[in-house]
Amino acid sequence: MRRGITATALVAALALAATACGSDDETGSKSSGELSGTVTWWDTSSVGSEDKVFKKLAEGFEKKHPKVDVKYVNVPFGEAQNKFKNAAQAGDGAPDVIRSEVAWTPDFANLGYLAPLDGTAALKNQDDFLKQAVASTEYEGKTYAVPQVIDSMGVFYNKKMFKEAGVEAPADLDDLKAVAKKIKDKTGKTGLYLRGDDPYYFLSFLYGEGGDMVDAGSKSVTIDKPEGVKAFKAVKDLVDDGTAKTDASDGWENMMQAFKNGDVAMMINGPWAVADTLTGSEFTDKDNLGVAPVPAGSAAQGAPQGGHNLAVYAGSKNLDASYAFVEYMTSVDSQATAAGELNLLPTRTSAYAKKEAVDSEIVGFFKPVVETAVERPWIPEGGSLFEPLRVEYTKVLTGQTTPEKAAKATGDSYRKLLESWK
Repeated sequence: MRRGITATALVAALALAATACGSDDETGSKSSGELSGTVTWWDTSSVGSEDKVFKKLAEGFEKKHPKVDVKYVNVPFGEAQNKFKNAAQAGDGAPDVIRSEVAWTPDFANLGYLAPLDGTAALKNQDDFLKQAVASTEYEGKTYAVPQVIDSMGVFYNKKMFKEAGVEAPADLDDLKAVAKKIKDKTGKTGLYLRGDDPYYFLSFLYGEGGDMVDAGSKSVTIDKPEGVKAFKAVKDLVDDGTAKTDASDGWENMMQAFKNGDVAMMINGPWAVADTLTGSEFTDKDNLGVAPVPAGSAAQGAPQGGHNLAVYAGSKNLDASYAFVEYMTSVDSQATAAGELNLLPTRTSAYAKKEAVDSEIVGFFKPVVETAVERPWIPEGGSLFEPLRVEYTKVLTGQTTPEKAAKATGDSYRKLLESWK
């Protein structure tokens, strides 16, 4: 463990203390067969769309268990990982349940901050979960989270703009450039908004050139291999030739506004962005939104597997109610609701048979995309791989460095982070 024994010992002590005081009214009790007490939940979903649905689902749990008070807290996604780590390490202020991005789960588990869920109520009907969704919840032979949603990425496009330009969704990067040129000639608009401040949006290009960040199986760094250099060159070319516009900050807001207002014809995004996209002036008619696979690179077509898990803090003073809450929020009915109202993809196989999921065109599109998505390395350091990549990715797109130097600098940073890796 990279943070040493002290933090782990602290959490273990907290967990033991929580077990010892489990009958206290303040912390919650199941001695009478009825759950009670408070469950604090940190939700990291998007404010204004996803948060409303998840908060309403949490209220449904309270109706089912009237003696349990769910304290809902929406924590900005960009702050949640470090905020949880700091609170868990200090032993003060951590939530009972956190919505954890998939890459955070092995990191939190490695630090000893999560309660193992095997044999608990949280893992009800465990065999119903998609195998690729379960992969991110396991660490060193134990299960530390339950998959809530799974996702990947595709190209969102403006159907009216495509029709005006007489083009179809691009199949590969050459097509993307040709489509963007026709759109510019016919409409005066830029083809693609390429988010430049978040390296997650770079991964599809990296996979498309046959590369990856690391190879966990052989414990080797791969970002600085020729495939990685080609990927950096690919995104730089898109900006240099005018196919795409980009940014060095405020990427999400700039990208979403440009696409929703019709300033660009395409963006690369995932199902989590659909609800927000449909609030744009260009998509008052939701049928104007098209979604296609990300364009293939020279070697392959691929998009990263993402999603969110629900995990229980090892120091929770109300473990039983927390386990039950996680089970409820990841149940077939809860996932069907999220699919119907937010177009989010379920992690349970049986949820795809529910009417809400069947009727969602977005869920229908992304399900096969998810099934072929590229798994990220489920290692404790997985989440930390993005910051060095972000720095170099942004520098390449803004002309501050070359693809060759960016790949080398990222690889050097990874080898410092991943001690003993090749």
